[in-house]
Amino acid sequence: MSKRIFRSIWLLTLAVAVASLALIMFSLYEHFTKEQTEQLRNETTLVTRGVELNGQSYFDDLDTADFRITWITSDGAIIYDNEADANTMENHLEREEIKEALKSGYGESTRYSDTLAEKQFYNARRLTDGTVLRLSITQATVWTLFLKFAFPLLGLVLLSLILSIFIASRLSRRIVEPLNALDLDDPLSKSKDRAYVEIRPLLQRLEDQHVQIEKDKEELEKTSLIRQEFTANASHELKTPLHVISGYAELLESGMVKDDDITTFAGKIRTESQRMTKLVEDIIDLSLLDGGAVGVERERCDLYRIAQNAAGSLETEAQDGGVTVELHGEPAFVLGIPNVLYSIVYNLCSNAVKYTDRGGRVDVDVRAFPQTVQLCVRDTGIGIPREDLGRIFERFYRVDKSHSKEVGGTGLGLSIVKHAARIHDAKVTVES
Repeated sequence: MSKRIFRSIWLLTLAVAVASLALIMFSLYEHFTKEQTEQLRNETTLVTRGVELNGQSYFDDLDTADFRITWITSDGAIIYDNEADANTMENHLEREEIKEALKSGYGESTRYSDTLAEKQFYNARRLTDGTVLRLSITQATVWTLFLKFAFPLLGLVLLSLILSIFIASRLSRRIVEPLNALDLDDPLSKSKDRAYVEIRPLLQRLEDQHVQIEKDKEELEKTSLIRQEFTANASHELKTPLHVISGYAELLESGMVKDDDITTFAGKIRTESQRMTKLVEDIIDLSLLDGGAVGVERERCDLYRIAQNAAGSLETEAQDGGVTVELHGEPAFVLGIPNVLYSIVYNLCSNAVKYTDRGGRVDVDVRAFPQTVQLCVRDTGIGIPREDLGRIFERFYRVDKSHSKEVGGTGLGLSIVKHAARIHDAKVTVES
């Protein structure tokens, strides 16, 4: 990058130097041209007066090195020329400046010589006797002028090149230095104070990305641990009912079970099968919710009606446990997945019923607000220790493992609630 900046600055400096040189040359050339033409007019006036007063003798002691003077008759013949033999010169009657002078008393013209690469200025005045006096001056072209001053100009260009190289080198280093000093692993470190104001938003964005990457990394590590723990817990939870089923089936197969106990053993096998089926169903539900339920159609649902159905499904379980379940509230419509919303209400209510002692109650309340809908499940149960509140939504996490075995369940209910709420952009809070 520094090389590119160096090259750009150097070329820009060189271009400015060349353009400035050309502008100065042409400006000076125009200025000197105007000066010369004005001087030629003045000299022509002075020489004309001198010839009018003294005739040809005026030229005897006149220094005419800077101008060419030609004296011409009214028919174009040459009377006098300070640079050539008048007798050998051709007739000048057709010259533009001569014709204008004979006609109006004054004439001027400019002619360019490709051979000599020179420009000739002519100025002519008619005398009182009808003759014409003409003065001319030679001016070199701008290129000739440039060649004459080639050595000092080349020295100036060389000096400009050296200065431009030095300046470009210094500037490129100074421009790139703050960029090279940036610590991309820590964009908002000390290097931020030396960085350009224009790139500070970029540094802030890099810093935000680093923070987000760290968060994502931590989340991935946490997710990986959760998955490992989930796999281990799921294997353990599935293994337990399988062992029970296998044990009872083996006893039945060996004929060691009395006829009176067959019904009991079959009931145990059915209970464990149902437990295992519920666990598999919950795992499938969690897998679906982990994927965000992509592609599942959503519809307008009445959360109050869903809560009513869930409470009705738990009526038998609540009566067996001596727990009263009551529903309060009003119709509250949301856009969601009906069976997933049902699983939220069902799992919350089921948890409340399981962990509420006989004689207790569970209140389910559904309310509609202008910008949101609130579902609240309260119970008079055993409560949750403060240190466990933050973990109850983890998969297979149980506050009281011994009591959990008594009430049953898969340990995935509240995890399903958390994930189901997340895909509906809902928030779940808990108080004990």
